[in-house]
Amino acid sequence: MALLLLRVSVVAFLSLAVANYNASSLVLVGAVLISISLLIGFLTPFLCVIVVALVVGNMIVNPHASSLLCVIAIANATALGLLGPGAYSLDSKLFGRRVTVVRPRKRVHHSKPPLTR
Repeated sequence: MALLLLRVSVVAFLSLAVANYNASSLVLVGAVLISISLLIGFLTPFLCVIVVALVVGNMIVNPHASSLLCVIAIANATALGLLGPGAYSLDSKLFGRRVTVVRPRKRVHHSKPPLTR
């Protein structure tokens, strides 16, 4: 559920950035499609890269954009992209859940050679 809240947060920041961007209708349609895809968890890591690019573009084009909000949006999108979509997402239904298995290391006994005098 925490990842779902993070996805909603990224979509909210994307919406704020696009609303302040004064963009064309093509950008607005793209932002809506990205938002819907992020909410359902489809292609999350790739779309997070696009969100970061849009927010950075907003910072460059719009000098009056709040730097703090943009940095928070970039941090949220980066965290979501690195964490992935989560269990309650379309990606997990399509591709299955990824499980990382950490195997224990083999015990290596380093025997010291006998001291010789």
